[in-house]
Amino acid sequence: MSLKTQINEDMKAAMRAKDSARLSALRLLLAAIKQKEVDERIELDDPAVVAVVDKMLKQRRDSVAQYEAAQRFDLASAERFEIDVLTAYKPAGLSAEQVAAEVDAAIAETGATGAADMGKLMAVLKPKLAGKADMAEVSKLVKSRLSN
Repeated sequence: MSLKTQINEDMKAAMRAKDSARLSALRLLLAAIKQKEVDERIELDDPAVVAVVDKMLKQRRDSVAQYEAAQRFDLASAERFEIDVLTAYKPAGLSAEQVAAEVDAAIAETGATGAADMGKLMAVLKPKLAGKADMAEVSKLVKSRLSN
């Protein structure tokens, strides 16, 4: 079963259970998926759906930080609930050791030696790690490895 089909089924289950908060989060996710499909005139596959989920998770995390800074803990709580719902649709991530091993392998493969090679290195890592690891953390790791 594709990820998009699973999300649809979960939305139907939330409707039957009258779980309005979960239903709202799933509808937002499906709307974002549909918007991407309409914009690009394609049918999204599972990796593309995961990319949409990642983007929505990043937005929610940013919102939580802003709401907490503004002392709006009620809104931050609602965003955290959406983060929990969205996280269920992400594949299991790689451990820190696995990410480090991928970075080391990419450094050896590209022959990167300094900060100037970071773009080349990230271009090799992104297809391998997108959706499996937080790319911001991967970028920090690459930066630290290249500066040594």
